[in-house]
This record gives sequence, C-alpha cells and structure tokens, in this order.
Amino acid sequence: MKLSAKSLALALAGGLAVASCAYPTPYQPATGTGFSRAGYSDEMIEPNRFRVSFAGNTLTSRETVERYLLYRSAQLTLEQGGDFFVMVNRDTDHQQRTYNSQPFGAGPYGYWSPYWSYYRPRYGWRYWDPFYDDPFGRNFDVRTVDRYEAVAEIMIGRGPKPNDVHAFDARAVIQNLGPQVEMPRAR
Repeated sequence: MKLSAKSLALALAGGLAVASCAYPTPYQPATGTGFSRAGYSDEMIEPNRFRVSFAGNTLTSRETVERYLLYRSAQLTLEQGGDFFVMVNRDTDHQQRTYNSQPFGAGPYGYWSPYWSYYRPRYGWRYWDPFYDDPFGRNFDVRTVDRYEAVAEIMIGRGPKPNDVHAFDARAVIQNLGPQVEMPRAR
C-alpha cells in the first residue's frame, strides 16, 4: 500500500491534533472560547487592580487550575512592578458536560426514532428502542467531563507584604510554585 505525501501529512496532522488534547492545559495564555477555553487571562479593572483567571481543559485538575491562578497573579504583579498582591476575592467554577456515544438520529428514520427512556436506581438512565437488538441491554457509553476555571480579583502593592492572610509575596509564590508549573511543550 502506497501513501501519497498529502495523505501522510493529513494523517500526521490528525495524530498531532489528537495527541495535543491528551495532556492537561499547560501554563499559557488563553486560547479557545466557551467550554473549550483553556489558559490564563487577565484584565485591568483600575490601576493596581486586576481580574485574573485560569481555565483548564478536561484533563486539568482543580488543584492545578488554582495553582496556575496564583502563579499568574504573582507573575502579573512582578510585570506591573509590584512586590505583593492581595486576593480581594477568589472563586473556582466547576463545569460538567455529559456525552453519549449513541448519536441522536442514528436510527433507521434519521433524526426521529421511537424510543423511550427510563430510570432504574441501580443502573441509571436506560433507553429502549424497538429497532435495535436487546431493548434492555443497550451497549452505549455515557461519559461525563469535568472542567475547572479559577477567577480572582487582585490588588497589586509595592513594598513589604502586609500582615494579611489574603496577601502573597509575588517572588515567594514564583519561587515555590514555579517548579510545579508546566510550560507548553515545543511542537
């Protein structure tokens, strides 16, 4: 079997696209939108006050998302010439989506098919369709995907860090969390 250069290039590009999705979100500027958004972003609210966020993909843990939010806050503080930052407020949003491997409209009538759904406490949601084999033992996969996004409003300050539990020394945060931060892989 002989492959053309074009089909080989398409196969490699497809493989790289799939492989790039198989890793947690690295520490990088945000890309994508909505549920697919991943990375950090920040915006100035007023001088020395910023809204910072980090969104992970479906493979990024909540702890990693919150760690990267702190790291980005410290990095932004140093970029702005500050020494410490105070977290005015912070929140982590948990989003969840459920996918079914049996696509809607896969029956013999296209997008309409007579079927019923019912709930069994021990087995969860089940479906019955008269046009498929075993009506009570359908083999399909339901997958739930979790995604986290952490958001904080910070105030940047100069000089010694105040004696406040919400205040962080930016250089100490960079030094302590830096080894745990994964930068993007070279492609």
